[in-house]
Amino acid sequence: PRTMPLARPSAPIPEAAWTSGFREMTEPWKGAVGCLGVAVFFAMTIGIISWQALEQPPEEWVLRGRAGGVLWERRRGALLLRALPAAAVVAVGGSVPATEPPPPRDRCWHDGRQFCYAWEEDAELRLTLEPPPAPATECYSVRWTPLRPDVRLKDCFSMANVSWYGGASTRAQRWPLNGAESPAQPFVSGDFSKNPAGYGPVLERYFLGSTGVTVTVAPAVPLLLSVESNKHFCLGTPAGGAAVPLRYQLCISPDHLVPAQGATPCPGLSPPRRLPIWRYHGPEGSAAKIRRGLRSWAKRLKRHHLQEGVLALGERGTAVLAAMEEAPSERREGHSSAPTWDRSVVAPLQLSITLSPYAGLSSPLFLRSLRDGEAASSWLSLPPPAGGCSVPLLTRWKGQLCARLNVTSEVALSWYLARAQHLRQALGATYVVFEGAEGNAFLEQAVPPPPELEGDRYVEVLAAALATLGNATIISAGARSSHLPLFVQMSPLRSDWSHAGLKGLIPSVLHYSLLGYNFFIPDAVGGSLAGDSPGDPELYVRWLQIVTFLPVMAFSTPPWLCCDTWVLNLTRRCIQRHRDFVVPLLLKYSEEWLSLGYPIFRPAWWLSPTDPTAFTIEDEFLIGDEVLVAPITEKGQTWRDIFLPGEGQRWLDTNTARVFDGGTTLTNYSAGLTEVPVFVK
Repeated sequence: PRTMPLARPSAPIPEAAWTSGFREMTEPWKGAVGCLGVAVFFAMTIGIISWQALEQPPEEWVLRGRAGGVLWERRRGALLLRALPAAAVVAVGGSVPATEPPPPRDRCWHDGRQFCYAWEEDAELRLTLEPPPAPATECYSVRWTPLRPDVRLKDCFSMANVSWYGGASTRAQRWPLNGAESPAQPFVSGDFSKNPAGYGPVLERYFLGSTGVTVTVAPAVPLLLSVESNKHFCLGTPAGGAAVPLRYQLCISPDHLVPAQGATPCPGLSPPRRLPIWRYHGPEGSAAKIRRGLRSWAKRLKRHHLQEGVLALGERGTAVLAAMEEAPSERREGHSSAPTWDRSVVAPLQLSITLSPYAGLSSPLFLRSLRDGEAASSWLSLPPPAGGCSVPLLTRWKGQLCARLNVTSEVALSWYLARAQHLRQALGATYVVFEGAEGNAFLEQAVPPPPELEGDRYVEVLAAALATLGNATIISAGARSSHLPLFVQMSPLRSDWSHAGLKGLIPSVLHYSLLGYNFFIPDAVGGSLAGDSPGDPELYVRWLQIVTFLPVMAFSTPPWLCCDTWVLNLTRRCIQRHRDFVVPLLLKYSEEWLSLGYPIFRPAWWLSPTDPTAFTIEDEFLIGDEVLVAPITEKGQTWRDIFLPGEGQRWLDTNTARVFDGGTTLTNYSAGLTEVPVFVK
C-alpha cells in the first residue's frame, strides 16, 4: 500500500524538544520505531553477506599451471583440481578442516609455483607446482603438516563422476575401486586368511582416475586408507605419536595411458611360462610317500595326455624333503654317498617347491638358531628392555606359532637364500615359490615397527633378495617390486561365482597389470577355497576359459576328478590354445611393457578413454591392443552384452568370423558353455 509522507517543520527541532517528543510518544509508536531499527539491522546484515558472496567467488585459484590448476571451493572447503583449457574438474579432495572456508593467507608465494596456508593451531598446507615429468603432464605436490601431535590428517577424493583404479587388492576385488568398501586401516599388504577385511598381497600407493588424474603417495608416509563405496576414498595418517605429515602428488594428463608410477621393469624379466602347473595333493607323511605320490601323479597326467607341465609341491611337502636333505650326515651313516632324492621321479614333468620366511618354534631351523645363539639376529625380534635380551616376535603362519625371518640382517638373509638355492639344486626343482612375503608382523601384533621395516619394507627387501635367485622365482606379494624379474602368485579365490570367487578374477587381473605386475600366476582353475558350489563343472569350465588367456594356467583339482570326459578334452584344447595363441601375444606385449611401461592386460577404456561406458566394465579385458576376451561370469548364462572398444576400429569374432564396429555394444551375444567370446582387432 502507498503511504503519504509526514509533514515536517521547516525549522530545526531543538534537541530538548526532540527528546521530550520521543518520551511523549505512545507505546504503539515506540514499538514501530523499534521494529524499524531491527529491520534496518537485518537489511544491513543481509546486504553485507550478499556483498561478500558477490565480491568473493565460490571458487578461487590458489595455484595455476599450463595444463590445469588447483582451486579452493569455499562451500565445501575442498580443493578442486581442474584441467585446462576446458576447466573441467578432474578431482575433488576434501581437506582438513573442511568446515572453514577462509580467504587464503599466502606466506610462500614464489614465482607462482607455491602456495601455503595455515589453520591456526591445526595444520599447514603447502602446494607446489612441480617440473613436468612428461610432455602434456602437470604435477602438484601436496603436503599437509599437523601443528599439534593430536591432529590426524585426512584427505578424501570424491568418486562422483570419477572412476578410480589402483591402490590395494581386496578379498572381493572390484574394478573400478568405486564398488569396494573398506574401513580406515594401515595401507600395508596382508594375508586374507588372517584378515579377510584387510588389504591383499599386492598394492601400490598409486591411484588413477578416469578423468586422467593420478594420486601417488610418498613411500615414507605412514598411511591409512579407507574406501566408502561409491562416495570417496580417503588418505589419512595414524593417530598417536609425533605429528606425521601427509604427502602425495597429484598429476593431470590429457592422455589416459598412464602406467603405474615406479621403477622401470628389469630387462632380464622372464617371459611367461608355457607350461601349466599341477598342484600336488598326495600323501606327505614322509619322503618315501611323497616320492610315490609324485610318481603316481606324473603317470596319471601322462595317461591323460597332459604330460607337459610342472608338479607343484606345497610348503609341507617341501619341508619333509628339506629335512631329509638337511639331516646331519651321522643320521644317514652308510648312505652319505647315495643320492637322497631321485630327480627322475616327476619326469618328464618339472618340479616346483615351496618355502616361506617362517619357522615353527619346534622346527629344526628355529631350534638350531637358539642353540647357536643366533635367534635374536635371525628372526624378527621385539626391542629389548633396558638391560635385557631381545625376544623373537612371534606370529601365526598356517595355524602355528612361528618366528619370521629377519630380512634386515644380511647374515640371516644370505643364509636363507643359500638354503633355498641348495634345496632347489638338491631336489632338482625348476621353480621355487616363496609364500608368506606379505604383511607387517609388527603391525599385526600392535607393535610399532622399526624404521627400516615401516609399511611394506619387508616385502620390498625380501623381493629384491629373491630376485637374485633367477627368473624362475615366484613370490606371494608385491609392493614397489613390479620391476623385478619375479612371478607373483595371486591370492586364493573361493570356489563360487561371487567377487571373492570367479567374478573377482578379471578385476584382479586388471588390478595387478595396471600396477605393473604383469607376470602373475592366477589361482587354480575352479578356486582354491571352499565355496558354495565345489566340483561345479560349469564353474570349472568358465574359470578354465579365463585362465587360458593369462600368463600361466594352474590346476588344483585335475579335470578327470572334477568333471566328465568332455571337460578333460576341453582342458587339452585350452592348454594348446594357450601355448599356440596366447603365449606369442604375451611375449610381444612383454617387450612393449619393458620399453614403455604399458600393462599387458588392459581394461576396455584403454582403447576408449573418453567413453563412460568403458570405465565400469569389469568382465572383459584386452591383451595388448589387439585381442579382446569377454568370458561368461554369471552362473547359467549362455549369452552376455559385450562392449567393443575403440571407435573407428573393427573387431573379428574368432568363433564366428563375423566383424563388428568398435565403440559399440553387442547385446545378448551368444556364448555356449564350450565357447568364450574372443575378438581380434
